[in-house]
Amino acid sequence: MQKREQGKSGGAAAPPAKRGRPFGSTNSSAAAAAFAADTAAPLSLLGPSLHVHSAFPDQNNKRLVLALQSGLKSEVTWALNTLGILSFKEKEDMRRDSTPLAKIPGLLDALLQVIDDWRDVAVPKELAKGPRVRTLGANNFASGFGNENELLGSNGNLQLSGFGSGSSVTEASLKNVTKSQSSGWWLGEDGLFNLNDEGRAEKQMCAVVASNIIRNFSFMPENEVIMAQHRHSFETVFQCIEDYVTEDEELVTNALETIVNLAPLLDLRIFSSSKPSYIKITEKRAVQAIMGMLGSNVKAWHCAAAEMLGRLIINPDNEPFLLPFVPKIHKRLVDLMSVPALDAQAAAVGALYNLAEVNMDCRLKLASERWAIDRLLKIIKTPHPIPEICRKAAMILESLVSEPQNRALLLIYENAFAEILFSDARYSDTFARILYELTARPNNKVNAARGVWGM
Repeated sequence: MQKREQGKSGGAAAPPAKRGRPFGSTNSSAAAAAFAADTAAPLSLLGPSLHVHSAFPDQNNKRLVLALQSGLKSEVTWALNTLGILSFKEKEDMRRDSTPLAKIPGLLDALLQVIDDWRDVAVPKELAKGPRVRTLGANNFASGFGNENELLGSNGNLQLSGFGSGSSVTEASLKNVTKSQSSGWWLGEDGLFNLNDEGRAEKQMCAVVASNIIRNFSFMPENEVIMAQHRHSFETVFQCIEDYVTEDEELVTNALETIVNLAPLLDLRIFSSSKPSYIKITEKRAVQAIMGMLGSNVKAWHCAAAEMLGRLIINPDNEPFLLPFVPKIHKRLVDLMSVPALDAQAAAVGALYNLAEVNMDCRLKLASERWAIDRLLKIIKTPHPIPEICRKAAMILESLVSEPQNRALLLIYENAFAEILFSDARYSDTFARILYELTARPNNKVNAARGVWGM
């Protein structure tokens, strides 16, 4: 098979490239122009760069972890800002020999706790349980929690939703009170210690920054193995993408990119391993979360999900969890090949290229998928601006024709295969082999005269 026998595709395959933003998050031509300009410009024209002493993480690793664990706003802000700088590595960064940040004891768990703290309060009010009356402290005029949590309404009257006329607190006893700020917060379903909107926004911002730091970690090769074996990391990021409908978009994107970067090393069996678990996520639930992203209308998300599936299926240990979803995966990837976005087409072809090499059943299901062969041919004929994508599309067709049950479906396209054979020298060898498989095999019932395409 092409994936496992690299010689068939012409040499050893390079490891999957690291990602900046998911396919589709930026205009491909603009991104290519920006990259060309970036590589051509001298370093002096790229703006100022902030360098940190290489010993800083080693000298402050305990302080960073304790600051994140403290929950104090000033300490958490300092730690997140510091880690934001330390986790960003430029091409000419002097910190090449620094201690990998993921190796600092407890740092990943402390960052994940920041995200988990936000997740604990992120449930929208309309989805929470119904309000219930709280009588504790009903006769107290002040809560002691500051001006943002006053007992009185803007008109000077007590806000006591849920209390009847028999309440011991009367309007007459409050006429001389002039406090102006809202609300009946302490009668709500979350109790006295509920965060106000400003507190929730701060928690959300901290969670987004923490997710961005973890995403940056995943780009560093020295962090890959540690993060790929860290169950808490995957539980948190998979939970984020699972709730993409209600969760912060940037947080979802960071979580998605983290998984894509680590996907070649990810073994889904980690969710049933003996490693410490903080969030109960099963292998099936993780794949369902990916399928939710694959079906999303956001181009950056469904393209990244397609790329993730293509990387996950490379590991044979992941096949038992992904194969039950193959029909749905094929259908969605074939749909993505028809969209005008070139990034979506590239992501779909890349995923199908690896899926077609798994087993015979995958090849049979892909060949029988409506429009699959037509759209693969269209990508080659158009052609797609990236030659590697066209090559992979041709290799997928070659994989499909290797199954005798598929030849009747592919024989309909014999003329199209012959046209590409004579018109495009780059793929002539591949389509010569395809036509040979179709027409020259002894078990083929087609007229033997068509064997002129033999090699």
